[in-house]
Amino acid sequence: MVFNKRVKLKRTGYASLPLHGGRAPHWLVKRMIPLAESIIAVIIDEYDRDFFLRRISDPYWFQALGCVLGYDWHSSGVTTVLTGVLKEAINREEFGLAVCGGKGKASLKTPSEIAAVGEDFGFSSKKIDVLKRSSKMSAKVDNAAVQDGYALYHHVFFLTEDGNWAVIQQGMSVKEKSARRYHWLSEKVETFVVEPHTAILGDRVKTAALNMTARESEGCRKVSVDIAKEPPKKIAGMLRSIQPSYQSSLEEWLPRFSNGPWTEPVTDYLFMPSVINWKALKQAYEFQPRDFEELLSIRGVGPATVRGLALISELIYCEKPSWKDPVKYSFAYGGKDGVPFPVDRKAMDDSIRVLKEAIENANVGNKKRLESLQRLRRFVPSVRTN
Repeated sequence: MVFNKRVKLKRTGYASLPLHGGRAPHWLVKRMIPLAESIIAVIIDEYDRDFFLRRISDPYWFQALGCVLGYDWHSSGVTTVLTGVLKEAINREEFGLAVCGGKGKASLKTPSEIAAVGEDFGFSSKKIDVLKRSSKMSAKVDNAAVQDGYALYHHVFFLTEDGNWAVIQQGMSVKEKSARRYHWLSEKVETFVVEPHTAILGDRVKTAALNMTARESEGCRKVSVDIAKEPPKKIAGMLRSIQPSYQSSLEEWLPRFSNGPWTEPVTDYLFMPSVINWKALKQAYEFQPRDFEELLSIRGVGPATVRGLALISELIYCEKPSWKDPVKYSFAYGGKDGVPFPVDRKAMDDSIRVLKEAIENANVGNKKRLESLQRLRRFVPSVRTN
C-alpha cells in the first residue's frame, strides 16, 4: 500500500460565523469591488500572486479583508460576499489570477470555469484535469472525511496562471444557525487526506466530530481501505456482526451527544450510518484503491460509507479514528448591519482614491508605494502597512 507524506498543519484560531439573512446592499458592494481591486493590485505588484494566495488562505487575513471592505465583522456572509466581490474585482488578464465557483448553484460551475480559465492560461488538458480534481477532492474531504455537521453550500477556487490554487468553502448548520469556513492552499497540500487545511473556522467546538484527516486517524484510514477492498457481502457481514438482528440500533446502547466536555472512549460517539452505498463499495472492490485518497475519490463514497468503514475499523479491528473536532477576529469601516458600527462610506471612498493613486504612482515608476499607503492611516487608524 502507498502512503503519502505527512502535512504540517498550524492551528491558527477561530472566528464566529453566525448565519445572517439578507443581501449585501448595492451601495456597499459597488464600493467593495473597486477597493478590493486596488488592494489586490498593490499586493500583487508589491509581492506576487502566490503571496496573495497565501494571504487569502489565512483565515485572519481573509476575515480582516472582509472587514476592511465594510462587510459584517462576524457573519457567515463575509465568506460568500467577499469571494463574490473578489470574483468581480479580479481581472484575470491583468492579475494572472482567476476566481471560480461561488455559492449554491454557482459552485456546480466550478469545473467548467476551471477548464475555461485553464485554457486562457494555456494549461494542458492534463493540468486542467488535475486542477478540477483538486477542486473536487477539497469539497469531498470537507463533506465526507470531516463530518462535523456542516453541509457545504459554498465553494470557491482561486487559480493563478502558474497553476497554484487556494480553496475557500463554507458549510452551514441550520440547526445551530452557524457556519464553518474551510481554507486550503495548494503549496501546503501534500495529500488531500492528512490534515490538508490551512485552517477550519467556526464559533463552536463540537463534543465529537469524525475527522478522518487527522494524523491520529492514520490507522483507521489504512484499515478502512483494506476493508473497502473486500467483497461487499463480507463488509455487510461485518456490519451485521456489529448490529445483530435483535438490536435495532447501536444508539440504544450508547450515550447521546451532549454539550458537556468530551471524554474518552471515542467509541461512545460512534453510531450506525442509516444508508450504505453498496454500489460505491462494489466499485471500490473492483477498483482496489491504493490509499484513502483514492477510496474517497470514488463516486458515491460519501459520509455514510466513510462512517461505516470507520465503525468497523474501530469496533472490529481496534483502529480508532479521531473524534476531536478540528475547528480552531478585525474591522476597519464597520459592517453592513451596523456591527460593530455603521459603515463609513466617505472613509471607504477616500481609501479607494488613495489606493488608486498609489497604484498609478507605481505604474509610472514611483517606488514609494508604502509611503502612499501610509496615508490610509488618516482615514483608518487601524490599517497596518508592514
